[in-house]
Amino acid sequence: MHAPPCNPAHVAAYPWRGLACPLPTRRRLEGGDLLNSTTVRTVLDDVPVNVKMKLSALWASVMFCYIYADYFGLYVPGKLQHMLEGRMGPLGATTQGVLLGTSAVMAIPSVMIVLSLTLKPRLNRTLNLLFGALYTAIILVTMWEWAFYIFFGVIEVALTALVVWTAWRWPRREAA
Repeated sequence: MHAPPCNPAHVAAYPWRGLACPLPTRRRLEGGDLLNSTTVRTVLDDVPVNVKMKLSALWASVMFCYIYADYFGLYVPGKLQHMLEGRMGPLGATTQGVLLGTSAVMAIPSVMIVLSLTLKPRLNRTLNLLFGALYTAIILVTMWEWAFYIFFGVIEVALTALVVWTAWRWPRREAA
């Protein structure tokens, strides 16, 4: 049995591994199969993710959970009837002010997706700390009605807590 020929392109692509064209040797694996010494083992590369990308992804995940929880909430018995009667649960009558207020509350996490990518680090960190903590508290207050709300609430609390943790641990470097 012949070993595969040495591939100079592969050796050039991975110089840090110190690969050379080894002399072929063979050994048996546990299952009895033969393994050539020229077989190259690889590992999955784990590229560091930028803190802004992490924060943006966390806020996007929070928003998906909000949307799905609100959608499933429409199936709660009596929910649609309350909506048709112009009531918004504990907020009472559906008015322009109530709708504007709840819209503002929901717009902030949506906008944080893009702001986390585009703001300068100091303001970015501050807003993520502030809104991450605020939305963790909001979720803790509002998640207790049904099991699916608790399920989504636990995930949302974990995600917003990760926003705070990630912003708190924002990498630093020496100023120029």
